[in-house]
Amino acid sequence: MPSSFLRPEAANPVTLPDGTVLENLVYLNQVIDHPNIEIGDYSYFNSFHPVEDWASRIAPYLYAGAPERLTIGKFCQFAQGVLFITSSANHPMGGFSTYPFAIFNLETMGVYAQNTEAFQDTHIGNDVWIGHDAKIMPGVIVSDGAIIATGSVVTSDVGPYMIVGGNPAKPIRPRFEADVIDSLLETKWWDWPIEDIQRHLPLIVGADIGALKAVSVSKAAK
Repeated sequence: MPSSFLRPEAANPVTLPDGTVLENLVYLNQVIDHPNIEIGDYSYFNSFHPVEDWASRIAPYLYAGAPERLTIGKFCQFAQGVLFITSSANHPMGGFSTYPFAIFNLETMGVYAQNTEAFQDTHIGNDVWIGHDAKIMPGVIVSDGAIIATGSVVTSDVGPYMIVGGNPAKPIRPRFEADVIDSLLETKWWDWPIEDIQRHLPLIVGADIGALKAVSVSKAAK
C-alpha cells in the first residue's frame, strides 16, 4: 500500500481502480462545518446518494446554536440511513399536551427550550460501526469499538466493544473478552500517528492482542 493511502483531507477518500471517485462516501469532518458537531479524522458516512448538506443528513434536528452537541471520534463507519436524533428533537412532556405551541409564536419561540427536558450531548467514540438505518437517540454515549446492528434504535449507552441490536437496542455480546477490551482501550491505536497506524495495520485489523500491546508499549517507551 502507498504511504499516503489514508488521506484525512479528502472529502471523497475512495477511488476505484478505473479512476471513479465514490462521491457517496465522505469523510464527515471534510464536508461538515457546524458549530455543534465535532468529528474526528477518517470517520466516514456511506450514503446511497450524495447530498449537499451532510450535517442535516446525519443530524437533522441539530441546528446551529442548539443547546446540545454531537461529537464523533476517529475511524467511525456509518452506513446508509444512520441518523443521530439529538435533544432538540424532543417536545415538552411535563404538561397535558406535547404539541410545541411555542415555536409558532415569535414571542415564545426563544424560551421553548426551557420547557423541554434537559438537553444532553450525544457522543460516539472511536472505531464505531453503525449499520444501515440505525437511529441513535438523544443523549446516548456509544463507546469505542462498539457495533450497532442494522435497523437498531439505540436509547441507552453502549459499552466499549459491545455489539447491540434491536428496538430498543439491547446487548448481543461483547466483541472480545474483558481483558482484551481493556488492553484495546489502553492502546488507543486511533490516536497513533497515521504513519504508525499504516505500518501496523496487520495488527490493528488482526486479533493478536499481545502483538498489538507490544507495539503500544514500545511506542510509549520512546
